Amino acid sequence: MSQTPIRRLDARAPEFMSTLDALLAFASEADERIDAAVSEILRAVRSTGDVAVVEYTRRFDGLDVASMAQLELPQAELHSALDSLPLVQREALMVAAERVRAYHERQKLESWEFAEADGTRLGQKVTALDRVGLYVPGGRASYPSSVLMNAIPAKVAGVGELIMVVPTPGGEKNALVLAAAAITGVDRVFTIGGAQAVGALAYGTQTIPQVDKIVGPGNAYVAEAKRRVFGTVGIDMVAGPSEVLIISDGSGHAEWVAMDMFAQAEHDELAQSILLCTDAGFIDAVHAAIDRLLPTMPRRETIAKSLANRGALIHVDSLEQACTIANRIAPEHLELALEDAEAWIDHIRHAGAIFVGHWAVEALGDYCAGPNHVLPTMRSARFSSPLGTYDFQKRTSIINISQAGAQHLGKVASILAHGEGLQAHARSAEMRLKD
Repeated sequence: MSQTPIRRLDARAPEFMSTLDALLAFASEADERIDAAVSEILRAVRSTGDVAVVEYTRRFDGLDVASMAQLELPQAELHSALDSLPLVQREALMVAAERVRAYHERQKLESWEFAEADGTRLGQKVTALDRVGLYVPGGRASYPSSVLMNAIPAKVAGVGELIMVVPTPGGEKNALVLAAAAITGVDRVFTIGGAQAVGALAYGTQTIPQVDKIVGPGNAYVAEAKRRVFGTVGIDMVAGPSEVLIISDGSGHAEWVAMDMFAQAEHDELAQSILLCTDAGFIDAVHAAIDRLLPTMPRRETIAKSLANRGALIHVDSLEQACTIANRIAPEHLELALEDAEAWIDHIRHAGAIFVGHWAVEALGDYCAGPNHVLPTMRSARFSSPLGTYDFQKRTSIINISQAGAQHLGKVASILAHGEGLQAHARSAEMRLKD
C-alpha cells in the first residue's frame, strides 16, 4: 500500500475532464496585503527615487547603507567572484553559457526589404532594445542559471545596457550569481530586490536609469510589481508555479519518472507534476518508486505537499489520448518518455518545451541544454513562447512609396477612408494624386 498521497486518475472516467480542469486551476490573483504593499512601494520609488530604494533595502534586507553608491557592485567584484569559484563550478558555468549562447545566436531576427515594380520599397527594420533590467532572486534562492538564461539572449540581441538587480539579505552574496553576471557581460549590478527594485528599473531613479523591459523571476511581490509597471516598461511574463507533464508508454525506468516529478515538485508546494501513462502496471511502479525515494530527498516535505496538492498519476487508453490531454494542459515542460518519442512530437501543439526520449531529462533544460528555461506556465503555452533573443529585439515597418506607387495606393486609400468617414485621411492621400 502506497504511503505517499497523490491522485490516481483514469482518463476513461466520465468526470475525468472536470477533475483535470480543477487540478489545473491556479488562483494567481494577488493577495490584498501584497497588492497594497506593492502599490505603496512603487509610489514611493516613483516619487523619491534613490531615497525610497535605500530605505526599503535597509528595512527588508537588513543592510546598513546610506546611499545607492553602496549598493552598486563594481565589475572587479564580479570577476573576482568568477576567479574564486572552484574550477569544476567555473567550467560548468562556462560550458552552460556557451551552449545557451550558441542556441540563441540562431534566433536573431534580421531586417529585410523588398521592392515592387513601381519602385515602392517595403520592409522591416530590426533593432535591439536600448536598456534591459534583469531581476535575479538573492539570498538562499540564488539561481545563476537565471542569469544565463536572461542575460545571454539580451546580449546576443545587441541590447545596449543590461542592468541586474539582486537582493543580498543580510549582506549574503552568491558567488555563482556574480560569476554568471561576469561571464554574460552584465553592465551594472545593484544589490537591491523586491518591488522597490522593479520600481527603480521601471521608473528610473537618480542612480538607476529607466529600462525598456524587465525580465527575470521573483517572489509574489516582484510578480505583482512587474504586473503593475507593465505598459511603462515591457516585461517577460508573470510566471506561475513550475510544471512538468510526463507521457509514458511504460518503456522507461520508474525511478527516473519519479525523480523527474520530484525535480518539479521541490520548487514549491504549488508546483505541478503529472504523469500520463498507458501502462497501469508502470503507474504502480512509479508510485512505489515515489514511496521509496521520497524519504531520501532533502526537500521531501515540499515535494510531498506538491504531489498531494497538485500532482497526479493518470492512466490513459492510448498515446493519442495522452497527447490530446497534453494539449489541453499546455504544460511548461513536457517529457516524451517513450520508446519511439520522435514519432509523437508532431502530435503536441501546446508546450513550453518538449523533451524527447528517456535521456532528455528536464533538469538538463534548466541548466545547460541550450534552449531557454524561461517558459510559459498556467496553460499560457497555448499562445506564448519561451523567452528568446527575439524578446530583446523590436520590429519597425519601413514604408517607402514611390510617386508611381502613390497613384494606385492613393486611390485605394481614398476609397477606404471615405468609407470609414475619415475625410482628412482621404484628402491626405488624394493630394498626392496627379490630376
